[in-house]
Amino acid sequence: MAVRPVERGDFDRWLPLWDGYNAFYGRSGPTALPREVTDVTWARFSAADEPVYALVAEADGELVGFTHFLLHRSTTAIAPSCYLQDLFTAPAARGRGAGRALISAVADRARTAGAARLYWHTHETNRTARRLYDEVAELTGFVVYSHPLG
Repeated sequence: MAVRPVERGDFDRWLPLWDGYNAFYGRSGPTALPREVTDVTWARFSAADEPVYALVAEADGELVGFTHFLLHRSTTAIAPSCYLQDLFTAPAARGRGAGRALISAVADRARTAGAARLYWHTHETNRTARRLYDEVAELTGFVVYSHPLG
């Protein structure tokens, strides 16, 4: 299993994983993300002025997972924070270490960037992912709220 930055030529192999990720969170069919969101998200990964990054896990020549993360400022620290926004592994690849390897690679990049912390959230019902997260991170107890703006 190798983890590396996403490359422009990976789009056609990344897209089915992205679609699987969005389907997992109920963003498919009539509730699917507009293609424009996918296209802009993909473009951000290679834009020099964007703080959004993507890594992929590759095994036997196939992409088996991805993570998207961003660095941002904080009001409670001088160093930036790293937010792991998306993490997904193909169902057939689960349990083979892709998720753990992707988290570790993001942590390495966050340290290199001088980040003070790495954090993420997931849905409380995502038991499969939470088993891994409980092994590699600390559950902080914070509750996430979302206020629609549109």
